[in-house]
Amino acid sequence: MGVQRSRRTAAVALVGTIALAGVGLLAPAQAAEDRRPDGDPPPKQPVATGSGGAVATVDPDATAAGIEVLRRGGNAVDAAVAAAAALGVSEPFSSGIGGGGFFVYYDARSGEVSTLDGRESAPATATEQRFIDPATGTPLPFQEARVSGLSVGTPGTLATWDEALDRWGRRSLARNLGPAIELAEDGFVVDQTFRSQVEGNAAIFADFPASAELYLPGGAPPAVGTVLPNPDLADTYRQIARHGIDEFYDGPIGADIAATVQDPPVRDGATRTVRPGDLTTGDLAGYEVIERDPTVVDYRGLQVYGMAPPSSGGSTVGEALNILENFDLAAMDEAQALHHYMEATALAFADRNRYVGDPDAVDVPLDELLSQGFADERACLLDPDAAAPKPVAPGVPDGDYGGCAAAAEPAAVADEGSTTHLTTADRWGNVVAYTLTIEQTGGSGIAVPGRGFLLNNELTDFNFAPTQGSAPDPNLPGPDKRPRSSMAPTIVLDGDGDALLALGSPGGATIIGTVLQTLVNRIDLGMDLPEALAAPRLFQPNAVNTTAEPAIDGGPLGAILEGQYGHTLVPTAEIGAATAIELLGKHKLQAVAEPVRRGGGSAAVLRPRR
Repeated sequence: MGVQRSRRTAAVALVGTIALAGVGLLAPAQAAEDRRPDGDPPPKQPVATGSGGAVATVDPDATAAGIEVLRRGGNAVDAAVAAAAALGVSEPFSSGIGGGGFFVYYDARSGEVSTLDGRESAPATATEQRFIDPATGTPLPFQEARVSGLSVGTPGTLATWDEALDRWGRRSLARNLGPAIELAEDGFVVDQTFRSQVEGNAAIFADFPASAELYLPGGAPPAVGTVLPNPDLADTYRQIARHGIDEFYDGPIGADIAATVQDPPVRDGATRTVRPGDLTTGDLAGYEVIERDPTVVDYRGLQVYGMAPPSSGGSTVGEALNILENFDLAAMDEAQALHHYMEATALAFADRNRYVGDPDAVDVPLDELLSQGFADERACLLDPDAAAPKPVAPGVPDGDYGGCAAAAEPAAVADEGSTTHLTTADRWGNVVAYTLTIEQTGGSGIAVPGRGFLLNNELTDFNFAPTQGSAPDPNLPGPDKRPRSSMAPTIVLDGDGDALLALGSPGGATIIGTVLQTLVNRIDLGMDLPEALAAPRLFQPNAVNTTAEPAIDGGPLGAILEGQYGHTLVPTAEIGAATAIELLGKHKLQAVAEPVRRGGGSAAVLRPRR
């Protein structure tokens, strides 16, 4: 059912009036000391083991914000919101209040897993022709669609924070915004990843004065080691803290968002074609966070929970695990196990592309996609000794299973994007897996003037034109429709129903492969969590080519996969940037982030093991 975002404006306003008399009351001085002693950012460490709570993100400032909230009595939900708000400052090209995401929560007291759909939605006026050029009748080039008002969906991130805190948090939104307010006010230390992401978007940012002011100081990307503040975002966060999220969805911030989308503020002399969008203040005012039942499959005696449509993460990871349930991966060598992982992923992606979309707009046969009977039918198509020609055809999830029948018309769909994932746990045993995004690295490239944040280009996650041949395409644009996502925040429970593991990753469609391969590494192949997350990755989205990281492509393992099994590998620098937490028992936790990918992540626990 739909969950209207919380209306705690009066209470938040009271807290905000008291706390914001001095920013230091919202963001403790200790957090500032942890963040930048002598002007340096907190040190990055990819693995932390201890007790009292844990946070893993891609950024040390965000991890420090989450740990500070845990230190002050907040729970996993409070820490997740604080960390996410800080990422809006220091990792603004992958997250922020101009975007959306999916929030998965394990409640230790009840043993239940709950999920919130904070995905961006299309305007009420959207049609299937949204990204068709009326002058040519053909789909717009991707970059022209991306850098436009057409690509901007109604943001859901802030409503997700508010809803999660209202249901499960211990602290107000105003208090949890405190560390991010101070980070935005004082600035963070620019690293090479941040500078590289600015360089990749410099031509786009330069065409929008508000974006250039934020990220091209002096007309150029900020130098590594410099401190970059965002006073506009600090003011925006303060305004929300004082008056509640209605400032964003029903007030002046929302009015600025709508105006920016409808008339993108391009610099004088820019030659770029920037199409206006149709998002209105009415779209913002009508936005709802939706509580959805999580997906769940049993795998090797564990329960693996994920996010239901419009995310395809839970259904595709779940179906692939059900397929792999038919094979003893633990008895295989590494190449054979990876072959099975890739073939299962291709089969699950075929079904994802054919059947998964916004369930409020199209009929998604989710129960059948996640049924073991359907997976067994699909598994009989997996040749243990050879890669199938790609793309493979989707199956027929109709409840009548037994043979190896497949649909006649295969079709492949690729999607790309940059997101961020964070994972938190607290001393009470509650756990959060939260993936959030503004879509491409840099989103639409359009910042809201005077507000300090970029707008998403999430609507380019819709298919621009039908992709499934004569079959219906479930992911075409439509009014108020949410585009299909690949985000896969995942929580695994043990045989007793206790939280064991939480994980997720950015990376567009590769998210599904990253999460699935990490689970296989940890559950089947005997790796501990740091090894499972750091291991070299492959991704097979039901396409002719499989992308492979350098440690596999061109090496002995890649040679076996190509020569013996018939896979076609193409190189890619890196796949994903995961974070995870494992509950080790006896109140011990292990937080894990990337050691190298995306510049390395940051893991921390409240009380490190001595």
